[in-house]
Amino acid sequence: MMLGNLNPLIRKAMMIINTTSRFFWLKIQKNLIIKSKYVLALLLLLTLCFACNRKQNFELKPIKVNSGWGYTISNNQKIIIKQTIIPVIPENKHFQSKDEALKVGRLVLEKLNKNISPSVTKKDLILLSIKT
Repeated sequence: MMLGNLNPLIRKAMMIINTTSRFFWLKIQKNLIIKSKYVLALLLLLTLCFACNRKQNFELKPIKVNSGWGYTISNNQKIIIKQTIIPVIPENKHFQSKDEALKVGRLVLEKLNKNISPSVTKKDLILLSIKT
């Protein structure tokens, strides 16, 4: 008779234990998810910081073309800009001198180092005294 009464008590105790363990398991999962989100956000932030702070190694070189000059800008020995004609003007004219090509190249290089668009305008060409 006592054994019959213990059976429902054991069942009730097991239900309490299962409910409690489920509660704690859900809490652990929830905490892990929240913490993993913070860890991922922190890793993303660190990656962006290191990527943005990486030093660019730009190099400007003049190049001789058929009837004039041009320039290349490379980053870690990989050419990223090859400009063989004067930008902005409607004709396909080469720079008349090595100095002209390097003036425009330095302007583009300066813009790249400031993380702004390396485009060249007609006003830039006039200010640099580039003959078009």
